[in-house]
Order: sequence, then C-alpha cells, then structure tokens
Amino acid sequence: MSRAQQPSRRTVLTAAVAVAVAGGTAPAAAAAQRPTTDTADPGQAPARPIDYHAWTTYREWRLGAAQGVRAVAGARPGVVIGAPAGRTDYTDPHTGTTATWDYATWTSPVHRLTVPATEVVSSWNAHTPDGTWLQVELQGTYSDGTGTPWYVMGRWAAGDQDIKRTSVDGQTDGKSTIWTDTFAIDDASTGLRLTSYRLRLTLYRRPGTHLTPTVWRLGAMGSDIPDRFTVPASTPGLAQELAVPRYSQEIHKGQYPQYDGGGEAWCSPTSSQMIIEYWGGRLTPEQLSWVDPTYADPQVDNAARFTYDSQYEGCGNWPFNAAYAATFEGLQGVVTRLASLTDLETLIAAGIPAITSQSFLQKELTGAGYGTSGHLMTVIGFTADGDVIANDPASPGDGAVRRVYLRREFENIWLRTKRYNASGKVASGTGGVCYLYFPAHPSPRQVKALAAVGVH
Repeated sequence: MSRAQQPSRRTVLTAAVAVAVAGGTAPAAAAAQRPTTDTADPGQAPARPIDYHAWTTYREWRLGAAQGVRAVAGARPGVVIGAPAGRTDYTDPHTGTTATWDYATWTSPVHRLTVPATEVVSSWNAHTPDGTWLQVELQGTYSDGTGTPWYVMGRWAAGDQDIKRTSVDGQTDGKSTIWTDTFAIDDASTGLRLTSYRLRLTLYRRPGTHLTPTVWRLGAMGSDIPDRFTVPASTPGLAQELAVPRYSQEIHKGQYPQYDGGGEAWCSPTSSQMIIEYWGGRLTPEQLSWVDPTYADPQVDNAARFTYDSQYEGCGNWPFNAAYAATFEGLQGVVTRLASLTDLETLIAAGIPAITSQSFLQKELTGAGYGTSGHLMTVIGFTADGDVIANDPASPGDGAVRRVYLRREFENIWLRTKRYNASGKVASGTGGVCYLYFPAHPSPRQVKALAAVGVH
C-alpha cells in the first residue's frame, strides 16, 4: 500500500467483530467428502510459530479428493479439469454479469497445524487461459472441536476478461473472520485457535470447451505470532547484496486510477515486478500494448492491473501478488511469515530476495522520509554492519529506490504485531509477512534455504 493512504482496509490480528455471514457460490459437492489426513510427527516440537504447508507433487495431488479433476505428472505436477463434475452459474458482483461455467473440484487432505493458528493465509500458483478461472476455499477445525464454514479465500484469474479477480467480504461465523486474504481468529485472547484445515480448489471453464486451469501449487501459512510492540534483536550474519532491478511506484502517480487510485498506491505490484525481473521474467511488447506508450516502466502498470482485487479495491492482496508472479514461466510464489532477519539472511545468501510488509511512523525508520499504515518493499541484501538494503518503491524515482535502513529499526517494524499509529492509538503490525518468489526448479542451495524458513 502507499505511504499516502488512509489506515489499511486490511485488519491483521483483529479484535472481535460482528459481520453477517456471506453465502458462498462454490458448488457444495465436495464438502461432504472425507479426505485423508496429513499428520505431523507428535514427537516433533515446532521450531517456529509459523507453519507453511503446500501440495505440489504428483503424489500429493493424488492424495486429495477429486471430483472432475485429475492429477498430471511432468516437470511441474498439478491438477486440471478432467471430466467436469457439473455446471453452475456465477454472477460477477463487480460487473453484474451472469455466466454459466463447467466446474471440477479438488479437496486437500486435512493438514494438522504444527502451530495452532490465530491467522491463516492461503496462496496458489496456476495457469488460467482465457475462458477459465479458479476459486480457493478454506475449512478448518477449532481447538474447541467445532468447525468453520467453507470460507472463500479468493476468486482468481490471471486475466480480467472473464471475471473480476476478487476477495470476498462479510465472511464470519462469530469465531473467525476473513479479512480480504487473511483468516483470523476474532479474539485470540480467549485461547481459541485453528488446529487444522483443508483447502478446496474449484476449477472453472467455459462450457463446451476443453480449456482448463492448471494449478501447480496450493498451500497456506498458519501462524500464532505473540502480541508484541518490540522483538528481540538478531545478530548480523551476512554481508551480501543481490542485483535486483529498481522501480519507483511514485513515477506512476495518476496513471490508471481505476487500479487503486494510480501508481502512488502500487507498492505491492511494483515490488513484485522488481523480483519477477530479477528472476528473468519479462513481458512482451504485445502484453504491454495496452499501456500508454509515454509511460516509463510500463511493466509496473501491468503488474498493478493484474494484481488488482476488485473487492479490496487495491493491488495489495497478498496471494494475488504471489499468483501473478507465478504466471511468469519458471517462477513460483508463496505468502508466508519469517521469524527473524536471520531468516532473510539465509534466503539472501542463496540468492532469494523477499518482499516484506510493514507499517511505521516516519520517526521509526530513519531515512525513509514517510510514515505508512501499510507498505511493501523488497529486501535485497545486508551491509557489512548488518543493516538492511531494500529496494523501496516509495521513492521519487528509480534512481532513489535503493535504501539502507538500520537493522534494529527495520527488524522491529516488520516483525512486531502491535504498534502506535500517528494518533497514538494501538494498531496492528504484520508480524513478519513476506512474499517469496523463486524458481520452479530451485537449486539445491535454494531448496535448503527455503526449507530452513519453512517453505517446500
């Protein structure tokens, strides 16, 4: 989000709320199925308050409960529509258009969280050709033994010609609520937690065609980050900088205001585009032909358009950014949390930059020159003193994007869950949220670094 925006529409680590339950539109056919269960080793104590889990291999896709979906092997195993399970109508809430779609579903095994969670964020990687789209849902079990409803975590397509990419507001059962892209326990102080979940994937295509989405990765990050205004200081352990392209969101101010008011709010897609290009992702002139040719860095405009969430009315939907990155050949993306700057050093040492989410007052981050209720930037390295080298898109131009921020200040504003805003009131922090984009076939060193921070 932009440094100029009002307080975030996203609520993280929420207080209790009361919102009417929204009715889901996905077919209920898979709801009654009883998929198998993933189990954690009961003798293995969790090493971190974060549990990222994903389904990515042919064997894992075969473990799910499928209706009309089939698993495919190959270099990137996934699931596709085989013979559709049925046909349904969907009325797009943002256009009012009703269309008929064939659908098929895949329901994951139950994943038992190693850390009973106060929050869960799902993310996915997929190819959705024109005439197709997908929906991701989550259903879980609370620590009191009761279950959640099926919550919609996102309705997504790579393009925007078939449906408007969207989160779904108004989903709650009085114990938990969906805030844009985040499942959150309404009152964590009661001790209530989510102990397990399963994900349901619904694939849609135009009737009478053989089109299909292909989903290569489906996962979620559950966490129970303790409430804290300050976090322990880590010890510097790396001096290294990655050569990541530098783009400013500010030079796009006023461009395409239908996407969250224009470029001044585009910190998330601008950060995404930097890392996409670091990994070699490029857009063709044809793909960029819709952008005004007088605009510099048209790929940033493209990233804003194709990460835009029509319900959230912004480009900062976390899983939509990860999914956008994965539309580039050879890339995958996840949303997770990291536990420390040491985690970031582990990734940087393996050549993997990260996009971090944080909120802060101007005085809390020396050299930033602004305060923000929510902002994304790209961490690309560390100085010899251990300070953070960041490509900060909230800069007046591309040449000013590279910044060095004091280690202790950056660590605290990124990892804390509570802060004081400009009015002196207690507000939330993201508790270490980040996007990680990396190759579809990472090197052994990269696999080891990702595993060290809980990503497989």
